[in-house]
Amino acid sequence: MITLALPKGSLEQQTLQLFREADLEVKRTERDYNPAIDDPRIGKVKVLRPQEIPTYVAMGYFDLGISGLDWVRETGADVVEVARLFYSKGGAGNVRIVVAVHRDEPIEKAEQIRPGSRVTTEYPEITRRYFAGLGIPVRLFPSYGASEAKVPDLMDVVVDLTETGTTLRQNGLKIIGEIMESSTVVIANRISLADPGKRKEIEEIRTLLMGVIEARGQVLITMNVPGPSMEDVIAMLPAMKKPTVSQLHGIDYYSIQTVVPKAGVNQLIPRLKDAGAEDILEIPISKIVR
Repeated sequence: MITLALPKGSLEQQTLQLFREADLEVKRTERDYNPAIDDPRIGKVKVLRPQEIPTYVAMGYFDLGISGLDWVRETGADVVEVARLFYSKGGAGNVRIVVAVHRDEPIEKAEQIRPGSRVTTEYPEITRRYFAGLGIPVRLFPSYGASEAKVPDLMDVVVDLTETGTTLRQNGLKIIGEIMESSTVVIANRISLADPGKRKEIEEIRTLLMGVIEARGQVLITMNVPGPSMEDVIAMLPAMKKPTVSQLHGIDYYSIQTVVPKAGVNQLIPRLKDAGAEDILEIPISKIVR
């Protein structure tokens, strides 16, 4: 039985939805930091700040945790990344840790930042390592929110997390460098992963979570197709592998089914119909386990 740390805050709702779709629903009440998951593989569950989770997993307080890759790098936690979940603070996809200055600054890249500049950030360790790598001595000021609002009145440079850069631009800033990309990751304690029993449970939980991630953006298409049209219809299908084809009893018709990307299916279905497909069904998929 494994112990699990889940993130609160900006990653919370997406993580709870993921577990629910994986049939691992997290049962909790409002402000409940000790929820439960009705699964024999999972024991203690805690909801914590994602900034804390990598350290606690590394120390063995939890076997498994979910946090941002940015916080794994910031804390330097010695954990094993077992899955990347492809959502982040900003929504689907990755976010970036970037370097930004006021738009009136006459510099266009991070290497041009003046020595001794005041830098504010929620990522002091990542930022320290970055500027050390550039060979630029700076003065670091840890930030606890609204970092972009501190430039240029209080600070010269901000190192911040962004998805599109819109908030930075709205505050009169321009991006002049990128430090890293981040997304949500599943991390494991090294000792737990070395234990055969716990490793099996961790891998099974990973399979369920990644099955949901894999299924997002995919749908099952099934249709009946007359024999003379079958090859034309199959040629249109962007299948994961080869479509499943079976002949209908007693007539020259075939049933075809395959998994296709949800994006573009609204254009695919009319084309399939024009090519001779009939009885077309689009079916949502909850999990894909390869």
